[in-house]
Amino acid sequence: MESLIGLSAIAGALLLAFGALGAAIGIGILGGRFIEAIARQPELGPQLQTKFFVVMGLVDAVPMIAVGLGLFIIFSNPFVGQAKEAAAAAPVAVVAPAAH
Repeated sequence: MESLIGLSAIAGALLLAFGALGAAIGIGILGGRFIEAIARQPELGPQLQTKFFVVMGLVDAVPMIAVGLGLFIIFSNPFVGQAKEAAAAAPVAVVAPAAH
């Protein structure tokens, strides 16, 4: 049971970490391309800025979902209830104490 809780915590932490890493890389690339486009054609600045913020919101939505799932797995942990039910349904082996 403890290993299940520990592995769930690790899975949630990985969801949080890789979600943040992916967002950082995506927004960094997006920001760099936005600056390049503004430098090439300054007159398109307002149009590009609007599109930049819309796409930045879409890029940032995936890590937000990953954060939600990670926190759900860490704090709510749906797997613990299933493990308890399986342990309760399993036949219990009775071991007689050893005679001394």
